[in-house]
Amino acid sequence: MELRDIEIFLVLAEELHFGRAAERLHVSQARVSQAIKAQERRIGAPLFDRTSRSVRLTEVGRQLRDDLRPVYTGLHESMERARMAARGVTARLRVGMMPFNISHLHHYWKAFRARHPQWELQIRLAHFTEPFGQLRNGEFDAFVAWLPVEEPDLTVGPILFTDPRILAVAEDHALASSTSASLEMLADFSTGSAELKLDYWEDSYLPFHTRRGRTIERVHHAVYADDLITVVGMGEIVMPFPSHVTEYWGTPGIRWLPLPDMPALSYVLIWRTEAENDLIRALAATIRDVGPITF
Repeated sequence: MELRDIEIFLVLAEELHFGRAAERLHVSQARVSQAIKAQERRIGAPLFDRTSRSVRLTEVGRQLRDDLRPVYTGLHESMERARMAARGVTARLRVGMMPFNISHLHHYWKAFRARHPQWELQIRLAHFTEPFGQLRNGEFDAFVAWLPVEEPDLTVGPILFTDPRILAVAEDHALASSTSASLEMLADFSTGSAELKLDYWEDSYLPFHTRRGRTIERVHHAVYADDLITVVGMGEIVMPFPSHVTEYWGTPGIRWLPLPDMPALSYVLIWRTEAENDLIRALAATIRDVGPITF
């Protein structure tokens, strides 16, 4: 089985949807279907049960997935290490980010790369669902997210920046003509949620109740922040954000209102305590030396 065919099978086994798998692999659905059919002919048994409504792994498919996943991961990592070695790179540090202002933080990235040219630094945006899970499963080596972080297996490092809060509303919303908004006002309207699965952490971003004890209703659940801003523009919800998003979303039909009584969000570097290494320590030291960035 070719390496690409293994990748197609594993992605489909994860997505269980031909369209999503094709999109993720940057190929046509027909290419995915052809690869799977060829694998099934070679093995002599179906790998997936397909209906018009669902795609499920068969018993043989589950066994093949479990056997191939570590093999593929090992091969992929070996190829990556070889490519890095060819460029004179000895290690890679992968940093996930909850904020959108990657370019605002170039001071840190440039300083790290100048100090450690032998290491590769990758910066990637993270999704909202179980964000610490991406750190814990090894997808990221370090993570930039807002405080507080009260996870016993994670180390909280230096602050990169602190951002005041703003409220996004549609231009024809009842609040659109206001010069500012308050936390108390949010109880009068529907908001969104990222299903963060950590109540204390979600509450720090958007409280579940106002200071008077009124419930702030969440009616729309999203994986990515882009989903939330789209629903704001349709007038279905209002949504607080850190202020830096205004420079990254040129979405028409949105008004941004200051939220002076909502605490600012401080974003920090976080990593798994047991996975701490020279690269993580070097990035943390670079951030401390550069100091918090102000906008």
